[in-house]
Amino acid sequence: MKPGLTGLPAPLLALGLAVVAASASGGPVPPGLGTVLAPAVPVAQSAGTVVRVPISGTIELGVAPFVARALAEAAESGAPAVIIELDTPGGRVDAAWKIIDDLRDAEVPTYAYVNRRALSAGAMIALATDRIYMRPGSTLGAATPVTGEGEKAPEKMVSAMRSEFRALAEERGLDPLVAEAMVDESIEVPGVSEAGRLLTLTTDEATALGVADAEVRDLIELLEVTRLPAAPVREIQPNWAEAIVRFLTNPAVAPLLLSLGFLGLIVEVRTPSFGVAGAVGLASLAAFFGAHHLVHLAGIEEILLFGAGAVLIALEVLVIPGFGIAGILGTAAVLGAAVMGMVGQVPTFDQVFNAAGLVSLSIILVGVATWALVRHLPRSNRFSGLFLRASTSRETGYLSVPPREDLVGERGVTSTDLRPTGVAIVNDERIHVVTEGPWLEAGTPIRILEVASGRVLVRRAKETPESENRNEV
Repeated sequence: MKPGLTGLPAPLLALGLAVVAASASGGPVPPGLGTVLAPAVPVAQSAGTVVRVPISGTIELGVAPFVARALAEAAESGAPAVIIELDTPGGRVDAAWKIIDDLRDAEVPTYAYVNRRALSAGAMIALATDRIYMRPGSTLGAATPVTGEGEKAPEKMVSAMRSEFRALAEERGLDPLVAEAMVDESIEVPGVSEAGRLLTLTTDEATALGVADAEVRDLIELLEVTRLPAAPVREIQPNWAEAIVRFLTNPAVAPLLLSLGFLGLIVEVRTPSFGVAGAVGLASLAAFFGAHHLVHLAGIEEILLFGAGAVLIALEVLVIPGFGIAGILGTAAVLGAAVMGMVGQVPTFDQVFNAAGLVSLSIILVGVATWALVRHLPRSNRFSGLFLRASTSRETGYLSVPPREDLVGERGVTSTDLRPTGVAIVNDERIHVVTEGPWLEAGTPIRILEVASGRVLVRRAKETPESENRNEV
């Protein structure tokens, strides 16, 4: 555990430096904090700017990079302390684990200020700091992991959380049973919590047990308790990049990104050149995997798996005829990468189920969008210029290709491989043909079976016409 902030009374010159630093600081100062800069208040040790990091609402994936940046900026600026202000009912455990790892490795003393509540993952974050201070009427605990349906998570997840809380308590010199009782209701703490009752501590209970170091009414009193009464406070808020990452990783936005990505690639496969649809599809998929990579969900493995799947699908569409093993494996790889990119390092069944549901939702959206485009876009007045509505028929005198019924029954030899199309020489004439069965190599004798709408259907010819006719039904 990092040492706490201690210091000796400073001379009057330190007070003047504190006032100058406070007036020059660019960060917002909570209301009433300016009174601690008055000369009548004694200064303890430091005139550096304290960094305040508010964490409110549900702890989601984008919170971890925000806290990591705040701790890095505090260390770089030489801040005397970082105050993590908590008012949260909890959230994703994997996001909380990343935050507590950063708090343990922080180069600056960290204090938790429980402003109302620090429950579940919020309690774990509070225990990872050097000191805990609680506002009157606040609560701390209730950290049993639950599924998306509100039910208790499997024992594997509960055991991991229980061990994490025990380790944090031992690191801070607290009673490990108290920390474990916040996770597992079956643990009894004599004189504190009975078996079968999940432990949630009030401010008075937490201070009496030593979990919280003191009760403080507000941030001003917290600074006084930590011997930083004259220190200006700078609040760090999520920047635009972190806000975008939190938006892109939102469960409501992720399936839309996947849908746009898949739909764009499908449209691009059906068009002769690379255009807007392909660019939008690639950008959407890049935004999905890039955002999840930044919040430490999608690693290089998921990105490589998606790339391999995309290559297999491209081979199936552009090179290999039909839809076979390559297409199936490619589709499975792409969908698997999307699911893996939305679960944590230690995924629960609930997280995997939710991720699979989001991917399924994106597939449904792609299907509906594709059906709507095929059915309604050709009739749209806005896009009427993109489609040919008028048509002419053979009866009205229009022929797309000259009729070649005279070729039926003629024999020839393939000039190129037929896979399944290619070129054959028939009566010294090069003709584009299609084989009706297996692929044929160049130099194979063929016979023309049918000519329809410019399509010349052939099959491998027998050695003699007589033997070939005998084999026909």
